[in-house]
Amino acid sequence: MVAGDLVNTASRIQSAAEPGSVLVGEATKRASEAAIVYEDAGSHELKGKAESVRLWRASRVVGSRRGEVRSIGLEAPFVGRDREFRLVKDLFHATADDKRASLVAVVGVAGIGKSRLAWEFEKYLDGLVENVWWHRGRCLSYGDGVAYWALAEMVRMRARIAEDDSSEEAIAKLRGTIEEHVADADEREWVEPRLQHILGLTDRVASDGEDLHSAWRLFFERMAETGPVVLLFEDLHWADTALLDFIEYLLDWSRSHPIYVLTLSRPELGERHPTFGTRVRSSTALTLEPLGDEAMESLLSGLVPGLSDEVRATIRERADGVPLYAVETVRMLLDRGLLEREGDAFRVSGAIEALEVPETLHALIAARLDGLEPQQRHVLEDAAVLGKTFTQQGLAAVSGVAEVELEPILDSLVRKELLTIQTDPRSPERGQYGFLQALVQRVAYDTLARRDRKARHLAAARFLEGEAGFDQDEIAEVIAAHYFDAHAADPQAEDADVIKARARDWLCRAGERAAALAAPEDAGRAFDRAAELADGDEERARMLERAGEMRIWANDSSAAEGRLSEARALFESAGLPHDSARATARLSLALWALGRGAEALELLEPALEVLAGDEPDENVAFLAAEAGRIHHFQGNDETAVERIELALEMAERHDYVRVLSEALNTKAIIMQGRRHESRALLKEALAIALEHDLVPQALRAYNNLSVGAVTADRYEEWRMCTEEGFDLARNRGDRQFATQLGMGLVGDMLLGGDWDAAFALADELPLEAQTAVSGHVWGAIMLARAAYARDDRDLAETWLARISPEVATSSDVQMQNLDVWQGGIVALGERRPADSIPLFLDAAERTIEQSMMGHAVPSLEDAATAATDLGDASAALPVAALLDRFDRSQLTRQLQVARARIYANVAAERGEHDRAAEEYALALATARNFGKPANIAPVLVDYARWLVQTGREEEAAPLLEEARSAFERMKATRWLERIDELSVRAEAVVT
Repeated sequence: MVAGDLVNTASRIQSAAEPGSVLVGEATKRASEAAIVYEDAGSHELKGKAESVRLWRASRVVGSRRGEVRSIGLEAPFVGRDREFRLVKDLFHATADDKRASLVAVVGVAGIGKSRLAWEFEKYLDGLVENVWWHRGRCLSYGDGVAYWALAEMVRMRARIAEDDSSEEAIAKLRGTIEEHVADADEREWVEPRLQHILGLTDRVASDGEDLHSAWRLFFERMAETGPVVLLFEDLHWADTALLDFIEYLLDWSRSHPIYVLTLSRPELGERHPTFGTRVRSSTALTLEPLGDEAMESLLSGLVPGLSDEVRATIRERADGVPLYAVETVRMLLDRGLLEREGDAFRVSGAIEALEVPETLHALIAARLDGLEPQQRHVLEDAAVLGKTFTQQGLAAVSGVAEVELEPILDSLVRKELLTIQTDPRSPERGQYGFLQALVQRVAYDTLARRDRKARHLAAARFLEGEAGFDQDEIAEVIAAHYFDAHAADPQAEDADVIKARARDWLCRAGERAAALAAPEDAGRAFDRAAELADGDEERARMLERAGEMRIWANDSSAAEGRLSEARALFESAGLPHDSARATARLSLALWALGRGAEALELLEPALEVLAGDEPDENVAFLAAEAGRIHHFQGNDETAVERIELALEMAERHDYVRVLSEALNTKAIIMQGRRHESRALLKEALAIALEHDLVPQALRAYNNLSVGAVTADRYEEWRMCTEEGFDLARNRGDRQFATQLGMGLVGDMLLGGDWDAAFALADELPLEAQTAVSGHVWGAIMLARAAYARDDRDLAETWLARISPEVATSSDVQMQNLDVWQGGIVALGERRPADSIPLFLDAAERTIEQSMMGHAVPSLEDAATAATDLGDASAALPVAALLDRFDRSQLTRQLQVARARIYANVAAERGEHDRAAEEYALALATARNFGKPANIAPVLVDYARWLVQTGREEEAAPLLEEARSAFERMKATRWLERIDELSVRAEAVVT
């Protein structure tokens, strides 16, 4: 209980306030006016007070707590965006309450109010009692964006790392932040080097994007466990591809954490990256439209209450609903001395008669710049070359003016509200200057003559190379952009070749930096631009080869093919056979990824012979291992073994652990017919991968071990491998194997009869819109199969639509098998059993011939069902006969069940009742031993059908009831129809 005069006074003031308003007294006003604007509400008679009390009405919030980051300049009233602001807040609270990640993408033209909306949201969050982890990062406009720059800014902000901190200071601050948010020591040990990596504090090279993304994701997830995390990405239209990939990755993999991503961008983002956000499950696009006349009136009236109707109308008409236009017009009036500040608003202090306002926002800003003093304008133009934000030291280097002389000029530009100073104590750019609006920077830059641009860009580049104090590799893209723009300003100058060479060298460094950050698309673009600046064919070829290599890494094999083909031709024309062979070998990998295996081998084999003649290195060993894999999947196992042995010999001798794991993996697949040897090879491949943190290789081994365990009927071992592999893939964010192994678990749920859970898990897996990965395709067909059993054709077709058309034309034998099986599933689902049986026979025959007997199980099961529906059980005999050349001990329990079921149905149809009884008993006993309801229930139905046909309805009844219970749980409508039909027949016989 709190009591006393203060409490009583507050209660009386509350009673005086109108609904929806807040009144405060003198003491509260003084304590909070740094962050809140107040209006005089006059004096009020309050109960219990001898004298009237002067009160103030709270108008709006203009800063964070204690007035931090409050703008010292003009802040217009926030009008016309109530609905959008409410939506941003509501979606945030939904994220926090439901503990689910979400994306809100705010899009609008320059000056429409994106940054203002974000600023209001930041102030709103700052006022919440609950803890909210706020982060802000801005994408740079240099080149094609600096890889992960905005994300690195967020990490620096969280760790309070300033841009001028030494590496030792930065590492200490980062370590303290990680210790604060990540409790587990093993997780800290894993996260820290990867966060150092993004900040340029280590020379580490990432093997793949997931290696970094998973650690960064974990950092934010652990933070989100103590309060909602907000990530604001500004100027996302300038974002690098790697950053966009990470945002989608984070929202996808951290969907059960309260992580709220707010992005601000111009419409150009949709042109540069049209698919961004389309895979995010919880996303909202918010387009800011121009403000209406009423909102513009409120904005102008709030800024300058004394403006005449005529002037307001002129501004409103020209603004065309863009609030920045109106604000810049008011700033122009301030520049001309026609307004003066009065509290948090302005009043007219001069004669505003016929106001001539430029028609466009661009022209309006240009007019403001034209009105500056020459010194002010020159400083602003110099600053524009450096970007939206800059240091006083950098500006001095570009302008040639001493810092002490710059200070009063910068102060005057801040007062004129063209520049601002970063005051946020959390920002790594605190203390730096910046353009208040990006459009001001653009206009100032555009007014520079080409000759002046060149000189200033060269000065900026030299400053960043030497005196700036930045890690040069981290800002290589920025330095390259300055040299590139300097060359473009005067490409015919005497020093043009020297400048071009510097631009080219820095572009290559930028490419290597992006590659080290596992940002291959951004690296590829940097090498592409460097190739455009090459002086000769050999130099161009080397850069194109690197660009092509990056495209392979980025899974863009079509783009890789063009670049590597050109590099190969250039190397050949330059008389460089070894380099040509290397480019050719990489080209073959691109062709293999495009499903052109035979063509890939035609190129790879001769290239490998050339490369193998030199001193062996890891690249040659890797290519030999890849050749072995391609030969195997092209059906050339003898040659495949030779290539694998070559790879293993080099890998063992030089300890190339990555190649060693890959080659053992491939050799194990080739040796599938020798199960124990294959299993031993895979376990060693897995052990090597786990020891050296080779996640892709470990996942491949887990996947192959699970396949081998199924084939060998070691189901518990399969489950363990699949779950461990799935957990690793999910933790590290590997989309392919999370789906591949997740689909395995989906298959297990389908077998276990928990079909609802199977569909739910499948919906959660990061499956591509259209996939050509064998395990993903297999899972999609299995789900379609279950959907058809539920008589849900639309659902079945939805899952089949997830399969890429490339599967039908692939030269990969696994894909060919799956395509044939898919055809059988569709035919059976469309109630065309006669058409389905030949396809199931073909699919089973193919998989058995390739020693992939476990994959033949569904084809046998479906053939038995189709033959029964057809009324001709013997139609499935050819499928069962495929297994007759194998000893029963070589067959898994599932295969034994399927085989016995077919023979039992045929015997029943032929009246061979002793044989039928024996086969049904064998099928049912083996199915019960295996213990999966979806495997047991079809046998129960077939067995019961024979019992009804032979007049043993009482014996059939419990079998039908057991099957009905299982199929009801599965919601397998078509099987329930078969059971109903049998039940009716049984009742008819009894009657």
